Amino acid sequence: EDTPAPVRFLPEYDNVFLSHVDRARIVSAADLPRLKAGNGFLAPFLVDGFVRGTWRITRAKDAATLTLTPVRKLAAAERADVETEGARLLAFMEPDARRRDVRVAPG
Repeated sequence: EDTPAPVRFLPEYDNVFLSHVDRARIVSAADLPRLKAGNGFLAPFLVDGFVRGTWRITRAKDAATLTLTPVRKLAAAERADVETEGARLLAFMEPDARRRDVRVAPG
């Protein structure tokens, strides 16, 4: 219980997020509406096991951008961890991109 969980990026339709009637173990009721998009949910990222925002990758020619949108302000250490793991995700998802950028949008 006291062991911090690493940052995780879940895809849009990940079972851990979608299959639970009560998502309170990973997202607060106040944050849940900010994750909805149409009939589903945006792809979430987790900090210490809780949803703290959404992510998406966009591609323009040889550049790939990972945009992170927090549902609440991230502490400096959390932001650094999310950006570091986000850079790894972006390198994995867009290996042929010549430029990769991780951006944190205003929450």
